[in-house]
Amino acid sequence: MTGPDSRENEAAHAPAALPPFGGIVGAEMQTTIAGAVWPALPSPFAMNILSLLFQFEYSQWLPAEELRANQFRQLDLLLRHAVETVPHYRETLLGAGYRPGTPLDAETWSRLPVLERRTLQEKGPALRASSYPKEHGAAAEHRSSGSTGMPIAVTKTDLCDLLWEVETLRDHVWHRRDLSGSLAAIRPRTRPEEDRPDGIETNMWNAGINAVYRTGPGMLFSGSRPLSEQIAWLQRKQPVYLQTNPSCLRELLRAFDSRGERLERLKGVITYSELVPPGLREETQRVLGVPLRDIYSCREIGYIALECPDHPHYHVQGEIVMVEVLDAQNRPCRPGETGRVVVTPLHNFATPLIRYALGDHAEAGAPCPCGRGLPVLSRILGRTRNMFRLPGGDGKWLDLAPLEKRLDLPIRQYQLVQTAYGAVEARIVPLRPWTADEEAALRAVVTGPVGAAGCTVSIAYRDALPRLASGKFEDFISEVA
Repeated sequence: MTGPDSRENEAAHAPAALPPFGGIVGAEMQTTIAGAVWPALPSPFAMNILSLLFQFEYSQWLPAEELRANQFRQLDLLLRHAVETVPHYRETLLGAGYRPGTPLDAETWSRLPVLERRTLQEKGPALRASSYPKEHGAAAEHRSSGSTGMPIAVTKTDLCDLLWEVETLRDHVWHRRDLSGSLAAIRPRTRPEEDRPDGIETNMWNAGINAVYRTGPGMLFSGSRPLSEQIAWLQRKQPVYLQTNPSCLRELLRAFDSRGERLERLKGVITYSELVPPGLREETQRVLGVPLRDIYSCREIGYIALECPDHPHYHVQGEIVMVEVLDAQNRPCRPGETGRVVVTPLHNFATPLIRYALGDHAEAGAPCPCGRGLPVLSRILGRTRNMFRLPGGDGKWLDLAPLEKRLDLPIRQYQLVQTAYGAVEARIVPLRPWTADEEAALRAVVTGPVGAAGCTVSIAYRDALPRLASGKFEDFISEVA
């Protein structure tokens, strides 16, 4: 995780004097009333964002017990609604002992069944509510990336989108980003019109933030275009902030490092969508001289956790989502233990997702020294398919840090694939033809993390390693069931 040096570097970039509310930097508030520039009078949409942000500024400091009590108040409304409008939940929740009108507590909650991803896929529209409060606004379908090859479709309302906008602004507030600067995003193409050789530029970071504050320009470039074009675009644009996924960032860093170049105006990097591999934070600091801040989210849920601005771990966004880290017996993990991530968005009344198992694993964290009562995730570990499988059926997480440190090996890109219990294939995109000694060095460094006696490591050279359909890339995949 991020070390003290990068925290000091980030602080050095921040202005000496900050506004008293939330640490908003360099931003002028938008006004919609003629003749009223200061104090500004923003639009109703902006006022909703500001109202929630103001409440979040307070609620983040609530004791954990009080935060959880408030979550149960909201969850009770969600469960009542689910029983009334979704036959699946009427059967499963009542069958597990939930009784509408009886105060919801931790014991009752723990008896409710976990919603598996396959169930959500198979039942699909049957999990959507027959109705929901009209005050939640219009509903639209959102599809997950389908990184497992099994995409998920969930209906969400305008209220869910509003909370997404507030959490986006909260992330910028926590990390004291200068909203007057430029934000460049490199991401896989989602629409044909995004694949332009000069990218896309607008006069704002996004619509939600711009409704409240006047921001600098926002820029988008397709991560599907060649790396050389991405580098050239960044050099032309010289952004203040860069947002991309970790695998794209790693390729950018290696290209900048080989050229001995930096982005002179850059103050920070924001990652999302993938796991942050070992060493990437340190490499970002070394090559670009700025800190990396990560966001844990998914398409069907929205924001799940943001990095703490003061300590190297994640805070669950408890005002909008309940997150549980459960062991193999579905018991809550203690700090330091790892388990699967089970989430419940508190405000999606269109497709209630009650105790939904994402397929991710994480390490539960202890209360944060910063004083926030928001729950802590120490690490995000990945999906079940990213675990090395042992002959007895158990799995373990591989520490790929030793491989990441062997940057002297002529690797442009790599991926480890467990093809059998005792076999790993290292798929390599080489910078040049390898020597026998280099191949032996790679086998040795891969065998260390695997730690399995008799495990064979083969090397397969590739011209390129394709990303998943979602645009994501995974360093390790197990093909063992």
